[in-house]
Amino acid sequence: MSEYDRIDFEMLEENDDDYDGPDAYVDEEDDDSLLDLEDLQDLIQERTGVVVQESPMLPQIFLSLFNSQNVHRTDTGGDGNSSEPRQLRTIGIQDLHHLLNPRSLDSPTDYEEDDEEEESENVGEWHQVWFPPHKEPQQPGVELLMGGEFGSVSSKLRSKRNQRNISQMILGQSSRPRGAISRENMTSELIPNTNGVAVASYTANVYCGQFSRDSSFYYTCCQDFRLHIYDMTSPPSPYMKRPRNLRRSATGVWDDSDCDHDTTLKILKTIQGSAGRWTITDSHLSPNNERMIYSSISPTVYMTSTLDSSVTQTPISFQEPNHRQRARTHWGWDDENSFGIWSCRFSADGNEVVAGGSGQIFVYDLLADRRTVKIIAHEDDVNSCCWADTASGNVLISASDDTFLKVWDRRSLGASQKPSGVLVGHTEGITNVSAKGDGRYIISNGKDQALRLWDLRKMCSSEDFDNGANRDYRSRGFDYRYGHYSKPKHAAHPRDCSVMTYRGHAVLRTLIRCHFSPAETTGGQYIYSGSADGKIHIWSLDGRIVQVLDRSKTSAMTLDPFAEECILPNTRGTVCVRDVSWNSNEPMMMSAGWDGGRSPPKSVVARHEWRGLSKMSYGLEDWIEKQNIERSERATRTRQTLRVPGAFDVEEDD
Repeated sequence: MSEYDRIDFEMLEENDDDYDGPDAYVDEEDDDSLLDLEDLQDLIQERTGVVVQESPMLPQIFLSLFNSQNVHRTDTGGDGNSSEPRQLRTIGIQDLHHLLNPRSLDSPTDYEEDDEEEESENVGEWHQVWFPPHKEPQQPGVELLMGGEFGSVSSKLRSKRNQRNISQMILGQSSRPRGAISRENMTSELIPNTNGVAVASYTANVYCGQFSRDSSFYYTCCQDFRLHIYDMTSPPSPYMKRPRNLRRSATGVWDDSDCDHDTTLKILKTIQGSAGRWTITDSHLSPNNERMIYSSISPTVYMTSTLDSSVTQTPISFQEPNHRQRARTHWGWDDENSFGIWSCRFSADGNEVVAGGSGQIFVYDLLADRRTVKIIAHEDDVNSCCWADTASGNVLISASDDTFLKVWDRRSLGASQKPSGVLVGHTEGITNVSAKGDGRYIISNGKDQALRLWDLRKMCSSEDFDNGANRDYRSRGFDYRYGHYSKPKHAAHPRDCSVMTYRGHAVLRTLIRCHFSPAETTGGQYIYSGSADGKIHIWSLDGRIVQVLDRSKTSAMTLDPFAEECILPNTRGTVCVRDVSWNSNEPMMMSAGWDGGRSPPKSVVARHEWRGLSKMSYGLEDWIEKQNIERSERATRTRQTLRVPGAFDVEEDD
């Protein structure tokens, strides 16, 4: 029996820290390969005299060396029962040169020597912005803004004339016969502009954080498979530090079950979800906000209630109807009937669940309690899916690591394995897709560091896609989890059919999400996204960045930056903002960020307001500024106080 055959895969499956799947977050402390790579560099220098410089491709070298060990074991022709230790295959300087080249997975004949020099100049920092964001309005975006499909045009005309005084607008409108003013006209220019205050802190990374449709509650889904639901109709309470009995469990996960987590929000419900693989990757609320589904890279999606006291987990299995459970291997990838669900959505009526995973799309009928549709949709993982039209739910969008988004008609889904059309433009895998909800416009985040806006009326047909538009332009050897993206040769796919492209953020380390701003208050005229550089980017539809919120400057949960229990700002690592949600009733958003430099890991949810939101009772940053001014004034008065001999001291008098 070989060394690999003696591995207890059941034990590995229970230990989530060993997972190295597509969304496994890699940070400085968790990346154990860095120490080994230093030893490898020293060994190469000692044996050959060649100094191997630091390179973002060193993790790929390390993985390749392990692969070469496995190949050597296979090529020896052994039966796998040999007890002899495996020897490292000899690797030459030329092999190292090819490994250091990001295109080393291609054949050496696939590129010329001139390209090698070009590639060496393309290597930069992990957050390098190769294509800068637009600083001037772009004509296609302006036409969309002024076309009436993204909110009121009158508010945009007032903004263009710098007529933004809301009180004057109300006085002017009240003198007219109509009198009424829509909420959008008053709030469309109010964008969250504060770096925020921490409102919840966890010892497990938060993968999903969203408002309900009416913004009455906010929920988070964490890597420890806990779901937290908070009441957003109640103001945050004062922070009270609770004792924390933190310990590391046998599976390697930090356990704080004695006190759960710290928060200033009113907790409505905490649910211990069913453990899956690695983490909860996606979640979705039913149209009435009473049920929630979540996926965890397993063939089963779970459904639970949100607002009552029940903690029942209802499994929704997308396995074959007569599938018999086999002996489970490491993460189940060797089982031909095993797959992982990455994304899930309720249908418009709440009676069906659509899910996407390992290159497939499924539909489950909740009333009939059975799977009704299975389609081989993509050549790689389906990371995200959504409904283009939230009212009817007839048009489904799937986004994959194969760089393409495919459009499916629910009414013919299952009868045909061909999509209605394909959205071509990204050159790397797609992390998230989100819809405006009108059946026409959607946005997607790509690992090519681009957020693209699409009009479904301009999609590529299936025939054109099969006749050349399906060409793959992905960078060979690129792994977004390591936080480095070399300059690509193409800013977009040559057959790009997107309407607009938005840049400036970092889609690295995890599946970063993006969304339209609420239609109720802004008309959907803004687009926003998290980022691996610790910032929240908000774009106008015309392509310009109108606001950047910095999570590294988020204030502490105590509401007092001078308090001893100050949680933020983070000084040990870069915050990675995975998910953001904009309140549909007021100019406020919540962001879920990871502190990748801490051990144990810390994930913090922050609340970002428009600076003038709470003007009478002071917004948070105004309050901090007011406290600083008052403290400075008190210190000045104290210094100016003259002591008179024989007079009572001020403190004694008090």
